[in-house]
Amino acid sequence: MKEKEVNITLVTTQSDGSEKQTMELFTKGRFSKNILGYVVSYEESEATGYEGSTTSLTIFDGNAKVEMQRTGASGSQLILEKGKKHFCRYGTPFGDFTVGVYASDIKSDLSDDGGTVRFNYVLDINASYIGDYEVVVTVGS
Repeated sequence: MKEKEVNITLVTTQSDGSEKQTMELFTKGRFSKNILGYVVSYEESEATGYEGSTTSLTIFDGNAKVEMQRTGASGSQLILEKGKKHFCRYGTPFGDFTVGVYASDIKSDLSDDGGTVRFNYVLDINASYIGDYEVVVTVGS
């Protein structure tokens, strides 16, 4: 599949056990397929706080793993693998730190025409609970 320009909608919901916040982002980006699975990438903006960075999501075939990599002004790499905890580097404009990421669910219906990937995970820093997250990424023409 040749890389193509697409419309991307990201909906992120964060819950810390008492409060729930949802953020929606609509942007243009790129969509392709490689030997690992589908790749969705987009340029970050001032709205996300990561202006000058590019974020790429690799959704592995089999729907059991997603890797998020941010390059540029703030670099990060999160590995979300269903049923496993990974310790990952998370970069912010204020500095980098290590986070624990446990993915409880990953579902994707992506095809060469686009589709949706949804993943749920728990985030901690130094074994201290930060929150539960749900991310829904929709790719379309």
